[in-house]
Amino acid sequence: MMKSFLLRCVLLLAILRRGNMQVSLPATVINCCEGDILLLLDSSGSVSNYEFSRLLQFAAELLHPFSLGRGHVRVGLLQVGTHPNLEFSLDVHSNQESLQKALRRVNQLQGDTNTEAALRVAQQLLSKMENNVPKILLWLTDGVQPGNVDELMTELKAQGVYVLAVSTVHGNYQVLQRAITPPLESHLYSVDIDNIEIITEDLREAIIEIIRAERLHVVHLTSSSAVLQWRPVLSTGTGYYELYYISELITDSETRRILPGDSSLAEIINLQPDTSYKAFLHPESNQRLFNTLSVSFTTLPDVLSPVVVSLSDSGPHQIRVSWGPLQPVRVQRYVVEYGAIPSGPVQTMVLNSQQNSTLLTGLEPGTQYLVTVSALHVSGKERAMSVKACTQEALRALVDLKLTSVDLHEVNVAWQAHQHGLQGYWLSLERDSSHSNYWKHSISSVYLPPTSRETQLTHLAPSSRVCVSPVYSSGRGDGICCTAETHIGSRHTD
Repeated sequence: MMKSFLLRCVLLLAILRRGNMQVSLPATVINCCEGDILLLLDSSGSVSNYEFSRLLQFAAELLHPFSLGRGHVRVGLLQVGTHPNLEFSLDVHSNQESLQKALRRVNQLQGDTNTEAALRVAQQLLSKMENNVPKILLWLTDGVQPGNVDELMTELKAQGVYVLAVSTVHGNYQVLQRAITPPLESHLYSVDIDNIEIITEDLREAIIEIIRAERLHVVHLTSSSAVLQWRPVLSTGTGYYELYYISELITDSETRRILPGDSSLAEIINLQPDTSYKAFLHPESNQRLFNTLSVSFTTLPDVLSPVVVSLSDSGPHQIRVSWGPLQPVRVQRYVVEYGAIPSGPVQTMVLNSQQNSTLLTGLEPGTQYLVTVSALHVSGKERAMSVKACTQEALRALVDLKLTSVDLHEVNVAWQAHQHGLQGYWLSLERDSSHSNYWKHSISSVYLPPTSRETQLTHLAPSSRVCVSPVYSSGRGDGICCTAETHIGSRHTD
């Protein structure tokens, strides 16, 4: 085994001498995977500053293609030193820009190589994370004096954590070999730090094999359709997907569809309501074998429009009625009937299946109406839904306003208004705040109760403007304004 490992190192070094290789990222990396990756980074004094920076650059390049966040790949960084340092946890970075900036800001701890203490932190951290996603501990180290890590690594692997390692060529092979989750040929790498990028693609592929999310999801469901989504494992030109589905009804036959290799979403239509189905997705490729994915689902019960009727744009003489869902294929026509409660005449409107709202006009103000929306379906079924609607009260204007001079700078204001629904009055005026021979005008307003019919105003400025408006429960009606000539009794209505 030792000879095999040394031979692999020699072969790696021989390849490295050929120069840097430009590797194109696989098209299936983005959005391919779901899992947690905890970087265990040797930040002790045995690692030179140069080696430390190269390890960080390698980690950044290795992780760069992955989609990050919950439901994708989550990345944490734990540094090994005299005391472990959790640089950032698994739920911190949800995009590559944030992760890459964080990796560039990491400072080396120096100190002793206390790997055992760091592994205890790693155990606690990974045990708190979700159990239904794969977890990887990626150990980046020079491999010098890692300490007694055998027992802790065994416990981690017993918890279901995959342990992978990258070491410089002078690492302790025996310790690394015992720590790693098999197979060693894809999970353990010993490489010269100057050419560490040569292993990027192989290690990334090894990680993808562990955390590849091979699951078929139902992301949207109705009574007659289902939208299926999956993580892409193929790309354009590398193969195709075969999708087939069948209901639990024995009389139904199996339905099959062929989808292109770059697909990740498919909608199944013309399903029966409230029926259980099972769908299968098989990736077909001549490059490798893939598992067949499956998912079971039950369509929603049949929904006949209208399910909801809403009101808007209410005024004294109009109300807008809307309904849904709009089902133009299943509905022949809609009928809207409305009449004043309790015994008003019923009006009827017939609308086409493309329409989901109409404006009712010619209504009486301050009146309650019963509105019924009916849908005649192609199947012959009919569904109706009723709501009560109220028109707003008419905002009636002030009937009359009269100003009578009582004394110099003082007038009597009298008015008349419609009493139904009256809440009060707003009165505004210009007042005289004169000092010496100078006049200063100020505009003020006052709210008066609905029982008021007149009031006395004093200290008015010359040619003051007085306005009175009625206030009803539904708003403010139109008022009347007069100009008060305080030296004589007068009434001027604008």
